[in-house]
Amino acid sequence: MSLKQQDFDLTNTDKIQVFEEWVGMPEFVQEKQRPYSSIIVRFATKKDLDEFSILISQKLTDKTKSIWHPQLVRGINSAKRYVDES
Repeated sequence: MSLKQQDFDLTNTDKIQVFEEWVGMPEFVQEKQRPYSSIIVRFATKKDLDEFSILISQKLTDKTKSIWHPQLVRGINSAKRYVDES
């Protein structure tokens, strides 16, 4: 089942109520992670790519465009939540 834009259309009154829920909430800004350094590594053959993949213990394919080293663990903080203790 696909959702359409009209499923999310709100009346002006509904929009005002939604924004009122956010009054007084702290602003959240998450800065993009930037690498300390980056390099381009080129491989002459698939065998060379596979050997490098084993060497750094990360899965690489001919479609891999970039990696983090050590490997970036995505979602490591996804279970953390902020709650109001009052």
